[in-house]
Amino acid sequence: MSDSTPTAVRAVPRTGVIFVTTEATRRGYDPADPSWCNLGQGQPETGDLPGAPPRVLEVAIDPNERDYAPVAGIWELREAVAAMYNRLYRRGMPSQYTAENVCISGGGRVALTRALASLGSVNLGHFLPDYTAYEELLDIFRGFSAIPILLEPERGYAIDVAELRREMLGRGLSALLASNPCNPTGKLIGGDDLARVVALGRELDCTLLLDEFYSHYVWIDRFGGELPVESAARYVEQVDRDPVVLFDGLTKNWRYPGWRVAWTLGPKSVIEAITSAGSFLDGGGTRPLQRAALPLLEPEHVDAETRAISAVFREKRRRMISRLREIGVRIDREPEGTFYVWGDVSQLPAPLADGMSLFEHALGERVIVVPGAFFDVNPGHRRARASRFHGYVRFSFGPGADVLERACDRLAELVARMR
Repeated sequence: MSDSTPTAVRAVPRTGVIFVTTEATRRGYDPADPSWCNLGQGQPETGDLPGAPPRVLEVAIDPNERDYAPVAGIWELREAVAAMYNRLYRRGMPSQYTAENVCISGGGRVALTRALASLGSVNLGHFLPDYTAYEELLDIFRGFSAIPILLEPERGYAIDVAELRREMLGRGLSALLASNPCNPTGKLIGGDDLARVVALGRELDCTLLLDEFYSHYVWIDRFGGELPVESAARYVEQVDRDPVVLFDGLTKNWRYPGWRVAWTLGPKSVIEAITSAGSFLDGGGTRPLQRAALPLLEPEHVDAETRAISAVFREKRRRMISRLREIGVRIDREPEGTFYVWGDVSQLPAPLADGMSLFEHALGERVIVVPGAFFDVNPGHRRARASRFHGYVRFSFGPGADVLERACDRLAELVARMR
C-alpha cells in the first residue's frame, strides 16, 4: 500500500511554532522533559504567579451542559465579555457593547478563520512581519486579495497614520488584519496613535481586524484606566457602526491556552456574519468550558491576573533583553507588548548569523527558538525572493524565569564556541 498523499489533497505547510516543535520532537523534545528550554512557545507559563488568582484545577460538568453550545457562544459569556470591555475601555461612553456584539469560538485561529471566511471580494492589507498563522489563513480563503504592507526594522516597525492612509487609498484596502501588540516584534500601536488608526478606518470605511491576544502584556506607559492594558475598543465611537473587529480570549491574557475559548467583538452585523460562517466551519465551541470561563471574567479576577502578569513578565522581559544583548543579539526595538523579543542575529559568528541555522544549532543545545523568516507572511508564496527576516529570530519569554536563564546560558556557550 502506498503512503503517498492522495493527488486531490493539497499539502498544507506547518506554521512557525508547529514547525519548530515538530523538528524539536524529532530530536527528542518532550514538553515534560525539564532538560529542554522552549523559547519558541507561543504561550505563557500557565502555573501559579505571585498575586494571581488560584489556577482552575477542575471543571465540573452539569448534565445540562452536555448539549452543543450555540454557534455564537452561550449568552452569559457573551454578556460577560461585553461587560468587561465596557468596564475597562468604555466607561462613561454612550455607546456600549452588548452580548450581541460578541461571538465566542473555540480558539483564536477559529475566530480569525470565521472572520476571514466572512469577507467579500476585497483587498485585505496585512503588515510584514506578523503572526505566522496569518500566511495559511490568507492563502486558504481566495475570495479576497491579500496585500502586504512592509514595516522597516530601522524605523522600529512603526507606521504613521499618513502612510497608512496612503496604503489604504492607493491599494484600495477595504480591510486590514494586524496583531496589536505585534507578534513577533512587540510593537504596540496605542494611545493617540491607535485612536487615529481607528478614526482612519471609520473615515475610509476600512474594516480593522485587530488581533489583541496580547493586550494585557503592555510594557510602555499606560493609556488610561488602572491596568496596563490597551485595546482599540477604547477609541470606537459607535460600537455598531465603526468598522472595528477585535479578537481575544483566555489563551494569553488569562494563561489558559488549552481551554481554546476565544471571542470576537464588533458591530452586530459583523457578529451575525461571523456566526453564520461558524455554523458551517466549526459548529461552535465547548459549552462546559464556556460556562467555566464566567468566573475568570469577574472584575476582581481580571484585575488580579493582569497585575500579576505585568509584574512577573516585566521582569522576565528585562532579563531576556539584557541576556540576549550580552550574547550579541541586536534588538531593533525593545518589545512594547507581547512576551517576545525580536532579535537580529546577523552579527553573530557564522553559522549562527542566520535564523534557521541558529535554530538548528540551538536544538543541539536543547533550546527551541523560531526563525524570523516564518513571520514574513507570504500567502501563496507569491514573492519568490528570499525573506527579509532570514537574519532574525523570535525569542519567547513566555516560560518560567529559570527556563529563560538556562536557555540564555546555553545560547551564550554556543556563541562562544563559534567565535
